Amino acid sequence: MVQFAIRAGATGLALWVVTKLVSGIAFVGGDSTLQRVGIILVVAVIFGVVNAIVKPIVQLISLPLYIVTLGLFHVVVNALMLWITSRITENTTHWGLYIDDFWFTAIWASIVLSVVSWLLSLVIPD
Repeated sequence: MVQFAIRAGATGLALWVVTKLVSGIAFVGGDSTLQRVGIILVVAVIFGVVNAIVKPIVQLISLPLYIVTLGLFHVVVNALMLWITSRITENTTHWGLYIDDFWFTAIWASIVLSVVSWLLSLVIPD
């Protein structure tokens, strides 16, 4: 349980850093700082669930594109996972992750998220 909380916190921190570095992506909702932190953690958990359930299916279906692009299609799949997370929170609640454009914002956000997550994995022990 502690490992799950640490990973959710690290993902939430990485998503928060992405919202600060990439224009067009933001967390919506929450009046106080505590509410914003809660929203970030819930979005991180939803992002983790989307990555655990949807991402393997999309990767399997798009395997030929991975081969043709020598793995660069992975960036598009990661952007799609962010986009799905945004749509889930946007369409089910009035808070969550907002992404204004897929082809610019989500792609850049997925690249920045990959780098920030990698840096956090170097700092946070397994």
